[in-house]
Amino acid sequence: MNYQLLCKPTYSALEVQLQPGEKIVAEAGAMSWMSPTIKTETSARGGVMAGLSRAFLTGESFFQNIYSAEGGPGEVGLVPGAPGDIVAVDIDDELYLEKGAYLASEEGVKCNAKWDGLRGLFNEGMFVLKVDGRGKLFFNCYGAAEEIDVNGEYIVDNGYAVAWEPSLEYKIVRGGKKIRSFLFSDQLVLRFRGHGKLWVQSRSPRALAAWAYPFRPVKSKN
Repeated sequence: MNYQLLCKPTYSALEVQLQPGEKIVAEAGAMSWMSPTIKTETSARGGVMAGLSRAFLTGESFFQNIYSAEGGPGEVGLVPGAPGDIVAVDIDDELYLEKGAYLASEEGVKCNAKWDGLRGLFNEGMFVLKVDGRGKLFFNCYGAAEEIDVNGEYIVDNGYAVAWEPSLEYKIVRGGKKIRSFLFSDQLVLRFRGHGKLWVQSRSPRALAAWAYPFRPVKSKN
């Protein structure tokens, strides 16, 4: 399987070239274009319970689409919902993703919900995505992606962490002193510890939502 990452890093798209017999799995709704030789199969990969956990616990699709080439080579274009970068990594164990980050993978890679404990209440919900297996994984982010080799400790503002290896542990703490945090709503930060790779995004959807909130249409009291 060959692929290209187009229009990086602002409005990235993934174009996969498939030979007969090759397959790529993608989130429902991610397909933007494809050759007539590409066939689509829709299924709840991992079974009904896995599909339900993805849909109700992390907001991912219950069904995933499997694209394959039949009768000749073909290509399929996959585009994430958020404008930003796409990262390609080779998985041979596990990787954790923030909700909504999974885009596509080879068949040997599975994506399911993982309980993140009560700390997840402050980090986009109580569940993250656990990706495991062996093969190529493609995940997306909002803005550009930066890969960081953590060796010891690293701090990331809450909402900017996209993916991390399971060798990294983290906890959520406030960015400022307690009194200042209470009065001025200082942000929460993720304090990662250990040795492994961490991916962060250059923009935060929550920061965009906070910026846009004052400009929302408001119904007049009159």
